Amino acid sequence: MDFAESIFALFIVVIAVVSLLSNLLVLLCFVQSTEIRRQVPGIFTMNLSFCNILITLVNMPSTLVGIIRHQQPFGDCLCHTVSFLETFLTANTMLSMAALSIDRWIAVVFPLSYSSKMRYRDAVIMMCYSWLHSLAFSLIALLFSWVDYSHIYASCTLHLSVEGDRIKFTVFTVVFHATSFMLSLVVLCFTYCKVLKVARFHCKRIDIITMQTLFLLVDIHPTVKQRCLVEQKRRKQRATKKISIFIGSFIICFAPYVITRLTELLPAVGINRHWGIVSKCLTYSKAASDPFAYSLLRQQYKKVLVTVVNRLLRRDLYPSSGHSSSLDTENDYSLQRIC
Repeated sequence: MDFAESIFALFIVVIAVVSLLSNLLVLLCFVQSTEIRRQVPGIFTMNLSFCNILITLVNMPSTLVGIIRHQQPFGDCLCHTVSFLETFLTANTMLSMAALSIDRWIAVVFPLSYSSKMRYRDAVIMMCYSWLHSLAFSLIALLFSWVDYSHIYASCTLHLSVEGDRIKFTVFTVVFHATSFMLSLVVLCFTYCKVLKVARFHCKRIDIITMQTLFLLVDIHPTVKQRCLVEQKRRKQRATKKISIFIGSFIICFAPYVITRLTELLPAVGINRHWGIVSKCLTYSKAASDPFAYSLLRQQYKKVLVTVVNRLLRRDLYPSSGHSSSLDTENDYSLQRIC
């Protein structure tokens, strides 16, 4: 194992630890807060975190062992199972992100009719489609024996072992990435652009009201005016920054791997092993960033975590006091969608 592969191995270990802890915190918030469980996005975030945990516990160790040993990490049966799960979980996470973006689009663009347009039953149907979609492609790959160890990615993944199936494998790979990566990317771009448009409209209205107020308050201190203007600028940048993170992280983490898999289909093109591992590590990094992008940095989840920590500290300080506290958080749901 050379120096570059040592860095890759260390990176996977760090990503695995961060991913496991952060996604477990998301599931803890879901279990502890009745408010999060009642809200529709809770279904999507729970499914996303569940898939990320499986990727962390199954696929990341497999790739880590493949990098260290320079060979197939497990026996054929177990390696085929890991490859099957990778195909299933990767597609499922992409579609879960697309479902979250659809939910936010409806909540922001149609706030008054959100409860009728996005019901709990609708969210369950969307997640069922995500599972069936992912399971269908995984079963097809397993049926045609396209699940095996790939030296390029040091992983148990989709792999063509028989040259006679190249045309079928090419069609399968293109359709798989088109209906998983490209579909999710189109949905993300469309929905978040609509959300950004509404957020900028609201910011513009707030700015007009603020400027009118500052104009009327002639005796206001100049520093107060300056702070108001600075806050206006921050408010305009906040929505753009968050939406850029949602779309940008999706592209940065998944696009190199998808492009590499499609380029690999060309017989005359050879993929460097180091680049293959880098593209695979980027997909793993998404599992560690998702909890922060979609859950843990939101005020609602912060309140739940603070409440859990306070309750644990109270138990340590007063083990027999029998104090209890509610984990229900404030329902600032629509406002959080815009912010």
